[in-house]
Amino acid sequence: MLTEYSDKIRLVNDFTPCADISGRDFWDSLPGELRRELIRNGEASSSFDWKRLSASDYMEFSRTGDRTRYETIYNERRCALDHLVLAECVENKGRFLGDIINGIYFMLEESTWCIPAHNSMIRDAVQDPLPDYDSPVIDIFSGETAAILALTEYLLHPALSEVTPLISRDIDFRLKERIFIPYMNYHFWWMGDGKSQMNNWTVWITQNILLAALTRPDTVLDRETKDEIVKKSIVSIDYFLDEYGEDGCCDEGAQYYSLAALSLYSCLEILDTVTGHVITPVFTEPMIRNIADYIRKVHIDGNYYVNFADCSPLAGRRGALEYLFGKRAHVPELCAFAASDFRADTDRLLPRELSLYRRLLQIICWEEMMSVSVPCSFTAEDCYFKSTGLMTARDDTLFLAVKAGSNGDSHNHNDTGSFIVYRNGKPLFIDLGVETYCRKTFSDRRYDIWTMQSQYHNLPSFGGFLQQAGKYFAASGTSCTLSPSLARISMELSGAYRGIGSGGGWISDEDGSIRQKDGADGLRSFRRTVTFFKNDRIAIEDVYDSALPAVLNLMTDEAPSLTRIDREHFLLSFPGGGTCRICGALSAEVQSIPLTDPRLRTCWGGQVYRIRLKADSRIRLEIS
Repeated sequence: MLTEYSDKIRLVNDFTPCADISGRDFWDSLPGELRRELIRNGEASSSFDWKRLSASDYMEFSRTGDRTRYETIYNERRCALDHLVLAECVENKGRFLGDIINGIYFMLEESTWCIPAHNSMIRDAVQDPLPDYDSPVIDIFSGETAAILALTEYLLHPALSEVTPLISRDIDFRLKERIFIPYMNYHFWWMGDGKSQMNNWTVWITQNILLAALTRPDTVLDRETKDEIVKKSIVSIDYFLDEYGEDGCCDEGAQYYSLAALSLYSCLEILDTVTGHVITPVFTEPMIRNIADYIRKVHIDGNYYVNFADCSPLAGRRGALEYLFGKRAHVPELCAFAASDFRADTDRLLPRELSLYRRLLQIICWEEMMSVSVPCSFTAEDCYFKSTGLMTARDDTLFLAVKAGSNGDSHNHNDTGSFIVYRNGKPLFIDLGVETYCRKTFSDRRYDIWTMQSQYHNLPSFGGFLQQAGKYFAASGTSCTLSPSLARISMELSGAYRGIGSGGGWISDEDGSIRQKDGADGLRSFRRTVTFFKNDRIAIEDVYDSALPAVLNLMTDEAPSLTRIDREHFLLSFPGGGTCRICGALSAEVQSIPLTDPRLRTCWGGQVYRIRLKADSRIRLEIS
C-alpha cells in the first residue's frame, strides 16, 4: 500500500511532535489541573531509586525463565524518567533536571536495551544469556527506549545544553550504536521478508525508530540516512499490512490492537508529516479505516473486550491515539468512543505507560477530548470478520463472540470454535487469556501451558484428545448470517483436531499433562452451530461423529449451581443472573480451578470454574 507512494515520498522536514521546553505558549496554556498533576507525578519520581540491573539479573531469564524482576526494574526506570521530563517541561524551573540526567545516564549505561527474553538475532531461537556488544538486538523494548531518550533530548535540548552539550552527544552516540547502525545494516525478522509472519513488533518498533531518527538534527543524522530509514520503514509497514484482511481484524486481539493498529497509526502520521502529507489518502483506504475501527467492534462493555488468544479481557482504556486515528480515517464513531472512554478513565495521564510519545499525545489532545461533543452512538453493530472467522453480536442483555478461523493466529491459543458470552456487561462464559509471560510462553513448550489448551476453552475433547496448533488446524465450511433479529455462525471443527484422524494427536492425561499419542481412532465430524436469537437466548449445538467419547468443557467466571432435570437435561444457574440449559449431556460436573498467576488473578480473581459435560453424539446449550 505505502510502496505505491515510493516515487512521491521524500523527506521534507523533521518530526516535531510538539513544542520543546522553550515553547512556553504551549506548555503554559495547558489546563491548570493537568499541569499540577504532571508536576505531582514528577515530584513523586524525584530522588527515584534507580535500582541497579546486574548481569545476574539479566541472566536470570536464561537460568529460570522468569522475566518479572528484570523487566519490573527496567520499566520503572522508564516510567520515572517520563514523569520527570513532563514535569520539567511544565514547570521549567530546573527542579527536576538532576533526576532527569541521572535517569538518562542509568539508561545509557545499561549493557543493552533489549530485554533478556528477546536477546537473540534469530526469531524464536534460544536467547543468549548476556548481550553481545558486536550485534545489538533491536526488539520492541530497545525501540521504545530509543524513542524515550530521543524525545527527552528533543523536549529538553535547550535546558540540557545549558548544563553541558555532552548529554545530547551521549544520547545520540547510543542511538547510533544501538539503533540506527544495526537498523541500516542488519535484517531483523520483524522488518518483513514476505515469508515470516508479522505482528505488532513490526509497526511498534518502526514507529519508535522513526521517532528517534526524525527528531535528530541533520548534524547528528544526515538527510540521506534519514531518507533511507523512511524508505526502509515503508517496506516493513507494507509487510505488516499484508497480514491483515480487508475487514481490519487484528488476530492478536484487542489488547494488542494498542500495539499493532495504534503503532501503525503513529507510523503513518509521522511519515505523512515529514513527507509533506503525500500519503494522506492512505488513512481513508477501506482496510486502514477498518483496522482503526476494529477496537470499537470488539468492545463488550466498560473495560471488557473480546479476548481470544493471549489477549486479556481487560484491554485498557481508549484515548488520544484512537481519537486521532478516528479523525484521520474519518470514523466519527471511533472518535466518539475514544473521547467517551478517555473521560471515564481515572488514569488519563497513563502513569504506567512506557511510551513518552503516547503520554505527549494524551496531553496535546486533552482539552479537545474533554470538551468535544459526542454526537453519535459508538456502540458497534454485529460483525463478521471473514479474515479470522470472528463473529460478534449483541442485544440489550447478551453479548456473543465466536471464533472460527484457525490455530495459526499470532499469539495463538488452540481455541478454534470457542465462544464468549457476557450478560449485562459481565462475564458468563469466558476466555481466560494468558498467564504472566515466561520463557515457556514463546517456546516449543508453549502448549504445555494449560491456558493455551483447547480443554480450557469452551470446546470439547475426544477421548482426551485436544486441538493442535498451526494454521492447518482450522475450521472449515464456515457460514455466517447477521440480521437485526438473529446472528448465526456454523462451522466444521474436526480439522482443528486433525491428528485424531491421521494416526495420532495431543492427548490430555488425568493429571492434566499433555502428550502425543499415536494410533487414535478418527474423529469423523464435529459440527458446531451458534445461533443468537436477539432479545431471547443464545443456542449452541454440537453434533459429533466420533468413535471417541466427547467431553464438552465450559469455562466460567462465577461458580454456577448445577441441577439435574432428568437423564440428559441439566440447568446451570449463575449468582449474578443468567442460566444455561443443557440438553444431551450424559453427566455433568463443576470443577473449581484456583488461580495463582498475578495476571490471571487481575482479570478473574482467585478462581475460575470448568464445567465438564460428557456427551454422545449431540449436545445443545441454551443461554439466557
